[in-house]
Amino acid sequence: MMRQIASLCKVRMDGSGVLGRRTFLQAVGLGAAGLTFTDLIVAQAQQLRKENRAMVLLWMAGGPSHIDSFDPKPDHANGSTTKAISTAVAGIQVAEGWERTAAAMKDIALVRSLTNKEGNHQRATYQLHTGYAPSGTLKHPNFGCAAAAELADPSFDLPHLVSIGGGTIGPGFLGQAFEPFVVNTPDKPPENMALTVPRQRFVSRLNLLEKLQAAEFEKAGGADRVRDHRTLYKQTANMVLSPRMKAFDLDSEDSALRDSYGRNGFGQGCLLARRLVEAGVSFVEVRLNGWDNHNDLPNAIGKPRAAADAGLGTLVVDLKKRGMLDRTLVVWMGEFGRTPKVNPRGGRDHFPRVFSAAVAGAGIQGGQVIGSSTPDGSDVKDEPVQVVDLLASFCRGLKIDPKKENMSPIGRPIKIVDGGKVVNGLFA
Repeated sequence: MMRQIASLCKVRMDGSGVLGRRTFLQAVGLGAAGLTFTDLIVAQAQQLRKENRAMVLLWMAGGPSHIDSFDPKPDHANGSTTKAISTAVAGIQVAEGWERTAAAMKDIALVRSLTNKEGNHQRATYQLHTGYAPSGTLKHPNFGCAAAAELADPSFDLPHLVSIGGGTIGPGFLGQAFEPFVVNTPDKPPENMALTVPRQRFVSRLNLLEKLQAAEFEKAGGADRVRDHRTLYKQTANMVLSPRMKAFDLDSEDSALRDSYGRNGFGQGCLLARRLVEAGVSFVEVRLNGWDNHNDLPNAIGKPRAAADAGLGTLVVDLKKRGMLDRTLVVWMGEFGRTPKVNPRGGRDHFPRVFSAAVAGAGIQGGQVIGSSTPDGSDVKDEPVQVVDLLASFCRGLKIDPKKENMSPIGRPIKIVDGGKVVNGLFA
């Protein structure tokens, strides 16, 4: 019977991945079947996990200029020295230096009308990652952690969220189980993950540790610390013993493909992201620094742009060739954009009023542009997209409910995304 319910869920779920109670009751006569609505929710969650939905966030730390990436202005003085190039889609142009991304444009949608108010790096980074403005009293979960909590199989033996190239926003009140696993050097396997004793002896030591932790300490007011400590050790032990750890070893990849991604930290991080999603990881963030270009932008932007172009363009193509793009959401974005007008130092300053993002996969209709900026690039011209709108759209692609509430430590229900309208035009 549960298998039949799961099959029904798959057929009748709408775009948000939520099946109505009334629909289910009408379809199978839940009461007559002797089943509860909880049975339906469990079956639906199991079905979603079988789809192996995942997201790869390519995070451009520092705030990339929209004019020098995906919204060039070659006919305006604010365009500076940046030229526009054609893409694989007639009528869509991007900035010079993004040739690999341009070639994959049939599978990529550009959002040119993102808008926000946060112009501080830390605050904007927090908001773009969580959907909430920073609060001194509450640590909101990273969107990736919240998404993984919905998508991931609890028995999965690798981390549900992996952050490559540096740390990211944590799980907040979701707890240790969804703490991001940080990989600083993607072309080397994680350190301290090899067994130094025989497997059985390692397991015996873990059992002994469990008995020690269950001693009187837990009864003496340390229950929360014991719980988190157990979770951490269990996750680590699962990783050490997992055959999926081979996903972290890039040496098994074809040398030409590694070259295509780029022999740099970001490029190899994108390749590792593909391998991790292939292995079953729900959310991977790959970080690329170098976008905070207040000075000499034409020269400063060269290195990060080349790395981002090769990584993004190759990742989309690689996922598609492997039949993974339909279930993997790929997002390129930073915390804000840069001022349209070049400053006296030859750079661009922080500018959240209008900026761009690139998205692909998981139902996204590629080869299109959502929204636009004014001719001088200083404001949104049409179809403004707020941060919460973008995150709600991510939920649509991942087939999770943005209104799902998680309970904070003080008993306050917090939605995955509070408000926001799905940008329906993004989807086929």
